[in-house]
Amino acid sequence: MASPVGALSRASSAAALAAKCGVGRGGGLTKCGGKGYDEGVRGRRQEATNGGRRTLSARRVSSLPREEPVGSAHWRTPWVQLKYFTYNPAVFPRMLGAVSRAAKPGDLVHVYDKNGEYFGAGFWNPQSRTPLRVLRHGSEPLTEQDLLDTLRRAVEWRMMWMPPDTNTYRVVHGDSDGLGGLIVDRYGDVLSVEVSVLGVWQRLGQWLPLLHELCGTSRHVVQVDPAVARMEGIDPATAPPGDSVRRVRILEHGVNFEVDFERGHKTGFFCDQRENRLKLSRLVKGKSLLDLCCYSGGFSIYAKLLGGAGEVVAVDLDENAIAMAERNANINSRRGPLRINFVHADAFTYARQMIRNGRQFDVVLLDPPKLVLGRDEERAEGIKKYRDLNTLALQCVKEGGLYVTCSCSGLLSVPDFEDIVVHAAQRLGRRLQILETSGPGWDHPYLSTYPEGRYLKALWARVVS
Repeated sequence: MASPVGALSRASSAAALAAKCGVGRGGGLTKCGGKGYDEGVRGRRQEATNGGRRTLSARRVSSLPREEPVGSAHWRTPWVQLKYFTYNPAVFPRMLGAVSRAAKPGDLVHVYDKNGEYFGAGFWNPQSRTPLRVLRHGSEPLTEQDLLDTLRRAVEWRMMWMPPDTNTYRVVHGDSDGLGGLIVDRYGDVLSVEVSVLGVWQRLGQWLPLLHELCGTSRHVVQVDPAVARMEGIDPATAPPGDSVRRVRILEHGVNFEVDFERGHKTGFFCDQRENRLKLSRLVKGKSLLDLCCYSGGFSIYAKLLGGAGEVVAVDLDENAIAMAERNANINSRRGPLRINFVHADAFTYARQMIRNGRQFDVVLLDPPKLVLGRDEERAEGIKKYRDLNTLALQCVKEGGLYVTCSCSGLLSVPDFEDIVVHAAQRLGRRLQILETSGPGWDHPYLSTYPEGRYLKALWARVVS
């Protein structure tokens, strides 16, 4: 067993390692979010563009057969044929066979399997890294009206069980709701919309009024990642018009937050951690808490306001995030100031300082950004970052204390994440009593045929030695 000192030296040679973790705006080690809804599309951005030229994937699509397969004269048009069977909604070029000449970028196309049987329907875009996004599998065709009905079902499901003291939640969760490429979060009277598929973008002007009607909202913010826009052929200037929204106040389990769309990350706030924030608040009464990568202060504010935690230290490298966290603490001070020590610092550096000082906490929460950004080398690099961060954070937990560590990387499975944490503990000579591995609330489901959608993982454990 390696000594703690040896493990730490391997875990963190420095500022270089910390710098590699800066994936938020401003290069800071910031919170992830919403995280991972489209890992397959957004994984390797450098592959998506190459000096304005079409990618290798796009060239492969352009070379697909356009002649009609035997029997295709009776197929519904426009159509795309699969070369191999797959139920994953994101279909890469190598999985495709022929495509009809009538298929245009953004079209809702009929999908046939390699035997010529009707297989489903989805969005087509030959320019994309995933040119086919299947929205429904089965023998029934999919119409534009069906897509509107899918939106209705998504909203109705949330309305069935969302608590009355909460007006922020995910309304549409991409592929898991049968609408790949569309993420919609509700923040009070504002819908925060993120689009990553051309077919969704082309229909957004029709879909938004329906979403406002169903949700009882009146304003919206529309975002598309610049790299995704280039890859998909989306012109951000054609976004549906709406009032300019800078900030909005929201309510989550009776706790107030302010969402800053201009300086925030992803869709503005991370409502996927809603139930985990509430759970942690029930376990911290009178205890000391270290919140690493705190973003806008959600866990810390819950812990202090609802949980009655003792000392709370919240750390983030993004100074905008710290400013948001301080504002959120202030707007919840109606029963007196929330005494939270917000620290603008790198999580690596701060944890190492606590270790040198011999300082430990009753509860440590680690919620870093998405660190596994792709496959192969990017995956290996991301796993190393998770290992290093957990090696440091675990040394800040008192014996018998609670350790909660999170990952929002869709390309990292639950067993793999658990292995990373367990091995980090073993390197330090510490044992964990694992309590559970939780995920997001029910407004963030994941599709059985799209395991990448299970992006958020929170491992709860007691450090027993």
